[in-house]
Amino acid sequence: MDVWSITNQNAFRNMPVVGVEDGSFQKGITRKAILAAVLLRGVEIESVKVARITVDGLDATKKLTELLNRWEFAAVLLAGVSFAGFNLIDPTVILEKFGKPIIIISREKPDNKAVKRALKKHFKDWEIRWGVFEKLGSVFKVATLADEPPIYVEAVGVGIKSACNLIRALSICGRVPEPIRVARLIARGIS
Repeated sequence: MDVWSITNQNAFRNMPVVGVEDGSFQKGITRKAILAAVLLRGVEIESVKVARITVDGLDATKKLTELLNRWEFAAVLLAGVSFAGFNLIDPTVILEKFGKPIIIISREKPDNKAVKRALKKHFKDWEIRWGVFEKLGSVFKVATLADEPPIYVEAVGVGIKSACNLIRALSICGRVPEPIRVARLIARGIS
């Protein structure tokens, strides 16, 4: 049976899922920022790994690949694709390396036109960076909890219905799924 065809939320809650978030930094002052990857099964933390990534660099995909090595997981939840400014994680590279779905979560609706303008204005290699955004699929608005604002989701390597089932099952303490919420607390706490 394909685990992604299951609709029972308890089954999704018991899956090992990685959440990825960055720490705080000061643009122009901080050269490196924390990238935290947290492996959760339900609400229990199984493992935490951190790395330092270059602010506005191009090393986040490589660093995340190193963090994910030797972990057994069913999916990766990214808090967007931009970390430490415009240091991008390419979800398609992570999918190809590990064969597991990558689900991108945004608290605010992505504005890719503004992103493209900013990349063109500030980066000579803007086309390389923009290429990550071009590979992403449609953005879906998802309500995770009643009386909470929606989040915005993009899924790579899994259908949006299955991605939403996972996200809803893991959104326990707020609208953002626990793996990302915990990764954010850890990354910001040690920044």
